[in-house]
Amino acid sequence: MILTDLRKARLALCLFAPVSLLATSRSEAGDLNAGRAKALMCQACHGLDGLSKVPDAPNIAGQTEPYIVAQLQAFKFGARKNEAMSVVALPLSDKDIEDLAAYFSAIEIAVVKIPGG
Repeated sequence: MILTDLRKARLALCLFAPVSLLATSRSEAGDLNAGRAKALMCQACHGLDGLSKVPDAPNIAGQTEPYIVAQLQAFKFGARKNEAMSVVALPLSDKDIEDLAAYFSAIEIAVVKIPGG
């Protein structure tokens, strides 16, 4: 059976998300300040504020910690593919991933109505 990239990403979410939900309790959550320092390497694409600076990079501000952990793990272990993210995620330790997830998930975003809508 041939898995497309989308199916591989979905499989990675199914495999990594439950583990990250268990591993990321509030007492073991990442360090927000350490995550902010580590996020400097993310700013070219995702911005230090987690809002994308390039068309191909998603906004990650306000995503949940377990989701960010699962995605970074998926990139690190090859279940999700992206040339830039695979290079960036590979050297990250579990602690780095938790810290980045804590930082980006703590950024508050506002959703506003379109005027006249």
